Amino acid sequence: MSAYDYDLFVIGGGSGGVRSARLAAGLGKKVAIAEEYRYGGTCVIRGCVPKKLFVYASQYHEHFEDAAGYGWTVGESQFDWKALVAAKDREIDRLEGLYRRGLENAGAELLETRAELVDAHTIRLVKTDRLVTAERIIIATGGTANPHASLPGSELCITSNEAFHLDELPKSILIAGGGYIAVEFANIFHGLGVDTTLIYRGKEILSRFDQDMRQGLHKAMVDKGIRIILTDIIEEVTQSPAGGLTARTKAGATLVADQIMLALGRDPNTKGLGLEAAGVDMNERGAVVVDAYSRTSVPHIFALGDVTDRVQLTPVAIHEAMCFIETEYKNNPTAPDHDLIATAVFSQPEIGTVGLSEEEACTKFEEIEIYRAEFRPMKATLSGRAEKMIMKLIVNAADRKVVGAHVLGHDAGEMAQLLGISLKAGVTKDDFDRTMAVHPTAAEELVTMYKPSYRVKGGERID
Repeated sequence: MSAYDYDLFVIGGGSGGVRSARLAAGLGKKVAIAEEYRYGGTCVIRGCVPKKLFVYASQYHEHFEDAAGYGWTVGESQFDWKALVAAKDREIDRLEGLYRRGLENAGAELLETRAELVDAHTIRLVKTDRLVTAERIIIATGGTANPHASLPGSELCITSNEAFHLDELPKSILIAGGGYIAVEFANIFHGLGVDTTLIYRGKEILSRFDQDMRQGLHKAMVDKGIRIILTDIIEEVTQSPAGGLTARTKAGATLVADQIMLALGRDPNTKGLGLEAAGVDMNERGAVVVDAYSRTSVPHIFALGDVTDRVQLTPVAIHEAMCFIETEYKNNPTAPDHDLIATAVFSQPEIGTVGLSEEEACTKFEEIEIYRAEFRPMKATLSGRAEKMIMKLIVNAADRKVVGAHVLGHDAGEMAQLLGISLKAGVTKDDFDRTMAVHPTAAEELVTMYKPSYRVKGGERID
């Protein structure tokens, strides 16, 4: 008989926590999982899923406009924010139910409480003040929106969490940040008819993405009517006498909006978890430090997903959970593979990307070839929309291996998933060239760019 109450105790009911708990329980282990808010985590409850639903909603005004070019007469349209929020909530409820049923059917015990470590094997269930023990423990508490508490007036602002539950759609919004959350919400609110301004401290939005993708999206957003302010930050937020909020910036600008949203990054959700008492090491950002197998400084305590600050993506947390199961319960040591992860920004237009940017490739390889196409997609020819697509392949000249692929345009995220398979398999540019095009599609450009647009050797561009 085990000396512990549970074989495995999981703290956090998000994607990584749920997957590890369900699989372990399915193997016959005695498992408990504790979640203080809702099962499904950030992605399902107040992240990727509701955000994508909002993205779909915000695109319809362009669909209505485009329809005229194809012979359709669309009647008067009207948007109902409360109807969208209600429909979103119903879908989130449905998904949470699936997560719960999956855990219950596997035999895991669901605990609706905050859980905190007392020592290396003991957990306190805060709601009932009960102590339980576990042979192995997983920390899967994810990340949380940085409230930027040092900003005077930050309490007047919202984060992405509150954006999903606003009672009314604002007439105007100021969004601080230049990452994917800020960019996606700027496009969402603009698409829903909100006067939208984005302010970012950097020289260009979406740092760490390929420069062509960054500049191409910036231009598309501005052309749509989104105001983008760069190299500036908000220094103070106050209540405006006329209603709404006033932001004073470092550059001396005064910006007034109904709502101000802070999308200034996410922090590992580790405060008050008792990690110090259990001997679990954290870095300067509060992220749990783990080895290649997601093991913390305490051998039987593991950490998965955003709380480790490795790669903040839902599929990565799920992958790490599956690797944990293989390693700990199937005698098959498996380290998560964080190389060549395809990702997407659900802006409008979308960005889909996998592998190295041109800037990164220049520092890694002596010579690279750049294959780049910029064109107006076929759908825009009759709709009259001027928006362009950009496709780009980065090739190591020495072995012709494709080391980066980047797409800006409709369905770029879908393309990135398939490109991810190709790059993971180690394809060369010759493999792309041998592949027959699917015509007429936008994606065919990826296999019809036969000659490099330019080369970069030793950091110098060669046209």
